Amino acid sequence: MPSVAIVGASAVRRKFGNKAVRAYQRRGWIVYPVHPALGEIEGSKAYASLRDVPGPIDRVALYLPPEVGLTVLPDLVAVRHGELFVNPGADSAELLGKARELGLVPN
Repeated sequence: MPSVAIVGASAVRRKFGNKAVRAYQRRGWIVYPVHPALGEIEGSKAYASLRDVPGPIDRVALYLPPEVGLTVLPDLVAVRHGELFVNPGADSAELLGKARELGLVPN
């Protein structure tokens, strides 16, 4: 079963960070919501950071403002993960440039 970390997961059901958690759950993925202040989101244990997620991660999906997303790029380098999805609204030229520089996305 594939796994996904939703960075910027939310307990607010109208937010995309929550909609993503539910959509991946419905498709049978192992979902790791990542939020620094919540213990559980949609019935899944939430993790304070990517570094706290147990086991390998097949996909990381960012649902953060770009300026916050920049601060989690070092965590992405530190953990074993597959592909990175930077969702609309989470991207910026600076974030994508830094992600390329770190080898997180192709050139």
